[in-house]
Amino acid sequence: MDKFLIFTIVGLSLAAIYAIISSGLVLTYTTTGIFNFAHGAIGMLAAFAYWQIRFQWGWPTPLALFVVIGVIAPLFGLMLERVIMRGLAGTSEATKLVVSISLLVGLIGLANLIWTPGQSRPMSTFYQGRRLDLGVTSITYHQAITIGVAIGVAIGLRWLLHRTRIGVSMRANVDDRSLALLNGARPDRIALISWAVGVGLAAVGGILIAPSLSLEAGSLSLLIVNAYAAAIFGRLRSLPLTFVGAIAIGLTEGYLAGYLPGDNRYLAGMRPAAAVIVLFLALLFVPNPRLRTRTQLREYFPSPSRTGTFALAGAVVAVGVVMVTTLDAGSLISYGPVFSLGIVALSLVPLVGFAGQISLAQLTFGGIGAIAVAHHGGGGSPLGLVLAMVFAAAVGALIALPVMRLSGIYLALATAAFGVAMDRWIFNLPDFDLGPIHISLFNVNSTSIDALSLFGYRFDTPGRQLMLSAVAFAVVAVLVAALRWSRWGRQLVAMRDSEVACATFGLDLRWPRVGVFTLSAAIAGLGGALYGMQLGTVSPSRYDLLTGLPIFILVVVGGAGLIGGALFAGISLFGLIPLTSGLGPLFAKINTITPGLAGIGLGRSPSGAVPLISAGVAPLRRDRPALIAMVAAMIGAYALRLAGVIDNWPFAALVAASFVIAGALATARAGRAAGAERRATPTGQFPDAGIEWAGIARAWSAADLASMNEELSFDGTGNAGVAFVPARTGGLGGPGGPGGSDEEVVGGRA
Repeated sequence: MDKFLIFTIVGLSLAAIYAIISSGLVLTYTTTGIFNFAHGAIGMLAAFAYWQIRFQWGWPTPLALFVVIGVIAPLFGLMLERVIMRGLAGTSEATKLVVSISLLVGLIGLANLIWTPGQSRPMSTFYQGRRLDLGVTSITYHQAITIGVAIGVAIGLRWLLHRTRIGVSMRANVDDRSLALLNGARPDRIALISWAVGVGLAAVGGILIAPSLSLEAGSLSLLIVNAYAAAIFGRLRSLPLTFVGAIAIGLTEGYLAGYLPGDNRYLAGMRPAAAVIVLFLALLFVPNPRLRTRTQLREYFPSPSRTGTFALAGAVVAVGVVMVTTLDAGSLISYGPVFSLGIVALSLVPLVGFAGQISLAQLTFGGIGAIAVAHHGGGGSPLGLVLAMVFAAAVGALIALPVMRLSGIYLALATAAFGVAMDRWIFNLPDFDLGPIHISLFNVNSTSIDALSLFGYRFDTPGRQLMLSAVAFAVVAVLVAALRWSRWGRQLVAMRDSEVACATFGLDLRWPRVGVFTLSAAIAGLGGALYGMQLGTVSPSRYDLLTGLPIFILVVVGGAGLIGGALFAGISLFGLIPLTSGLGPLFAKINTITPGLAGIGLGRSPSGAVPLISAGVAPLRRDRPALIAMVAAMIGAYALRLAGVIDNWPFAALVAASFVIAGALATARAGRAAGAERRATPTGQFPDAGIEWAGIARAWSAADLASMNEELSFDGTGNAGVAFVPARTGGLGGPGGPGGSDEEVVGGRA
């Protein structure tokens, strides 16, 4: 009985922390419609700030708490809303999630930049060592304070939402934003207050939970995922239900810590994964309210052209050849993942870009592919790569079937929960037998992967492996583009744009959604297997959730619906970042926050960076002489590099200079041509001022009306169904037209 009470108190103290954090999450979502995936990272950063002020600088505890919770946290919340979140109006759920996930990655990088990772930072509890005697058991002062703060937060939020004018405005804004605005509410002010309060609650939770954990940025940020499960219990709306969910999750963790056998190697990893398993089950079985979405989105992804697709595929192979013939073995190892993990990024294009579905576990599917090729690709058998795609596809289908009714943030949280459960538990299991089947994963540590052998040719060097990955990327890119051109691809795009409209036309969206999940997982499995071949030996940490989040971020930043977006992610993460990191330790630290900074700015250009880049080089694409000259200059620089006349850095400088000079010349030529066209146009007139400019470039006339009817085949005889006639007032299509009729002519009949 004593043991039960002890772990009940432990569970209630955890529940109190989760309730505090999740209440702030629910508050910001219900009032602004943005799910703050970085909520835990904000709590982590507040814990680091409190440790710095209280334990490093030696400030008194009350003053340190006031500075962090009362000053820094609210100001940070105000800044987030004003600078970042307000710019997300009219964007898709994927874009909003990318921005908040980018904030998560950026804050983790910022914490690692300020506080060197791996160092011990002991953080004592409040009233360290003191306990309250409850008769049958006792409770620490810290646990009592935690539970008391949670009760205070519940009472305070109840008072705020039901006893104050701003609270009533918050609830009204949730129910009907337009009606609240008509009644004098100020949504922008409501959002500012909500973010200030929500960030403050995250800070409180982070400070309370940090003493029981190691003060480490990544683990502390992801541990708060437990609070997400509590928010889901509350359906992201109800604070009382959120507190009930927090109690259920906290008690579950407490009892598992007390009663789960610690010497069982198979169940040992279930304890840290328990909360995400609960989150996954809550998403499946707790009814979720319809997400607040807009019918008109700011993102636009055109269908890829056949010429552009094959040109991109050829360029990828050409770049692979250049890299293999110019870089040394060490550089090839460093930049090798450009194409292999670029394939993992490419798996997000049909899923996120075409279908509008969100998955944060693509690198987890890559890990499944690595496991398959490690255990079934012995001696370099191609069967390993085939099974990597098959196994990853099978797991993707198994995940898609139960979650196919989910969308938006619910789907993102479900896939994140799956990824964390695999990281913390499944990937770390020892070998086991499932009936007659022997299952081996990473063998609790790491596993080796043999190089591919195809038709007697062995890809056993970094250069050959990079070329294999480049060719694979090019082939998969063409197949993804072919999917977009197909009937299935058009169905996926229609589903992304409006599921309601698809259902109205009788389309069954279940199996297209399962199919695209399966295909996406298969592509990710292929990329993960090729990445494992390049490494030779892989461990579960290579395929964890935090490692995969920057891939998701940069795909969406590049353009989720574009093949170039995947290439952008691969080049950015595994090309530019390693290149700049080699310039010094400071650049290496700054690069930890680079993906986060890129994603945070997505609200200003929701369609991504690739369309902007494409628009910037459009004059060069149209200027054939400049384009030919640029290619010739690059080929000349490459010949000089192969001949040993220049090294890699001068070669790279010449290539970059060729591109910049050719682009500048093409832009200048296009500008001069446009200027000449404007000068040739009479003042006050538009070029080709035809019927479409009547009333704008020149006065409207009866001849224009006749010309319009002729152009549109509206002759008043019923041939086209409608004829326009001028009204007596001189307007179009009004009553009182010529001939004495006071009625509009429709279908050739008055």
